[in-house]
Amino acid sequence: MKTLTHVDERGEEPRMVDVSHKNITERIAHAQGRVVFPEDVAQTLSDAGFMTKKGAVLTVAQIAGVMGVKATSQLIPLCHPLMLNGCKVEITMQGNEAVIDCRVSCQGKTGVEMEALTGVSVAALTLYDMCKALSHDIVIRDIRLIGKAGGKRDFQRAGV
Repeated sequence: MKTLTHVDERGEEPRMVDVSHKNITERIAHAQGRVVFPEDVAQTLSDAGFMTKKGAVLTVAQIAGVMGVKATSQLIPLCHPLMLNGCKVEITMQGNEAVIDCRVSCQGKTGVEMEALTGVSVAALTLYDMCKALSHDIVIRDIRLIGKAGGKRDFQRAGV
């Protein structure tokens, strides 16, 4: 039976999971999300080379995503701080949607899926922030884990 891991044995008090008994393994995670722009906003951004008064939209969001990955344990209360081996945030435009992919790796006792999800989330929020002057009809959607490996349970989303 599956149980929540971030509560004590009685299921009453929050706690950080004790990973001292786990082996150090290579941990990887891949998360993805989308930012949907209204058609006219996507066209305006494309025509401007994705440059706004705030700067290079895709580049700034990419850097913000990496910063989000690095700050995950400060943002998510019960996450372990991790020594990361790698982080790659890619943002590609597909029509009027920005597709954000974040891949994170470390050698450790706990996984990096929260880091990958946080990277996508922060990149998406940055895209919104940099473009909100053009429209508030921008939609952040489908932030999800695509896959993870190296822990007790590997995961790969079907059809992705």
